[in-house]
Amino acid sequence: MTAPHDEPHTPLTAPPRDERRTGRPPGPRPGSAPRRGRDRKARVITPRPGRPRVMGEAPRTAVVGGGIAGLATATALAERGVHVTLYEREQQLGGRLAGRPVTLADGSTATMSRGFHAFFRQYYNLRGLLRRADPGLDRLRALPDYPLWHSGGLRDSFARIPRTPPWNAVAFAALSPSFRAADLAGMNPREALPLFDVRVPDVYRRLDDTSALDLLKRIRFPEAAHHLAFEVFSRSFFVHPRTLSAAELALMFHIYFLGSSEGLLFDVPDEPFPQALWEPLGDYLAGHGVQLLEGRAVDTVEPAPHGGFTVSAAGRADHHDAVVLALDTAGLRRLVAQSPRLGDRAWRTRIRRLRTAPPFLVSRYWLDRPVDRNRAGFLGTSGYDGLDNVSVLERWEGEAARWAARTGGSVVELHAYATAPGIHRPGFQERMLTRLRSLYPETRDALIVDERHEWRADCPHFPVGGYRDRPTVRTPDPAVMVAGDLVRTGLPVALMERAATSGFLAANALLERWGVRGQTLWTVPPRGRSAPLRALARFAAD
Repeated sequence: MTAPHDEPHTPLTAPPRDERRTGRPPGPRPGSAPRRGRDRKARVITPRPGRPRVMGEAPRTAVVGGGIAGLATATALAERGVHVTLYEREQQLGGRLAGRPVTLADGSTATMSRGFHAFFRQYYNLRGLLRRADPGLDRLRALPDYPLWHSGGLRDSFARIPRTPPWNAVAFAALSPSFRAADLAGMNPREALPLFDVRVPDVYRRLDDTSALDLLKRIRFPEAAHHLAFEVFSRSFFVHPRTLSAAELALMFHIYFLGSSEGLLFDVPDEPFPQALWEPLGDYLAGHGVQLLEGRAVDTVEPAPHGGFTVSAAGRADHHDAVVLALDTAGLRRLVAQSPRLGDRAWRTRIRRLRTAPPFLVSRYWLDRPVDRNRAGFLGTSGYDGLDNVSVLERWEGEAARWAARTGGSVVELHAYATAPGIHRPGFQERMLTRLRSLYPETRDALIVDERHEWRADCPHFPVGGYRDRPTVRTPDPAVMVAGDLVRTGLPVALMERAATSGFLAANALLERWGVRGQTLWTVPPRGRSAPLRALARFAAD
């Protein structure tokens, strides 16, 4: 069963008056909505009524974690007069989208990160956060296509299909070589129809105890098209579909394809993450009085004898009235384990059971010659022995483009998700390089000027039957919140957008306690778009 506080306690309203008049929303005032895309059915969630700012002495709040969720929380609180201290264990903001300077073998300075991330147009709340420092989102650049290649020769694209459901699904099936008429005729409509009416949290009640792979088998999804579901949706969670909850797969179909008219094309930052996103946002937060403690890992959070909490970090203990835990899975488990008086026994047990997804690899190569000028900036791949995508960074990132222009080379990045446990990492890295040379033959004779490899295992795992253990934003202590992409929010959001949304929800829950109006939020439509398809889905579910 879903806890009562899973659902946001906010009504639905029409878009603001000036948005209805002009077709555009107002600017990013505190509490206003971020600009939507073209989807007129997007859902707006207004916060509880309250004062615009705190009155009297400002509450002191510790935000533990400087990733997207922590930055969203700090932003919403600081804009409304709350005294915020943000603790980040690394030396830079951004969490899993942080970056660090490296010196290449040719003496160049570059920024190494955990690699490519797609900023979809459905990410209303994340984009609203970025607008604080970049009102026009000028640092985001649109990529023209989202191509998919299978080693068997199949090629798919999202550039030519309409964005509005269900016509996007119809057009994709008609244009894609992955779908044959016989395959479509053999699908099980009774199992497929519920995908056209996904609702949260009902989708978890129906599908959380089923794996994504089993769901596709029940639907009799065409074998030739499996790579679409696996690579675009399932492996976005860094796990194999056999271990991923089918509810998450269905939710992804809804967010990106069957429930939203924003489409599957996306934007990318025009410079590395720190320069394009986090340094400007950090300056914005500092301008609102946020104390940014980078390089300061929190050791414990303990209730104080006379109220509030003692937050201990790097040998220093500070008192705060409230705490938001915006950590990755391992960090949350570790901090809760080290803070034995935080929360109650049931909550702590659920936190202890959380797990991370398998390790993944990001390899970046600085090559002495260019790849073919017709190569896409981003390519999704399947059937290439574990290689999941290839990026040519100079197609959109200024730093890489300047290096390529100066040297005549290319900067190419490879991703491999959900690698096998105990894998021999140097051998696997070499295998991925071999796959690149097979995909892009012009790289076979290229010399590697330098290379960097990032092995990580810190993404949340959403296993079959795991929804009930995932934390909600609210905890047993009304002054302690949890935020991050591991959190269940009761809203149709995922990945980076779930992180941003949960951060704003955490801030709103605290602001509500202090009588202050919180942040307005947006999501994709909360149910299927077509009334006839919703009716058929209900019939199929009965």
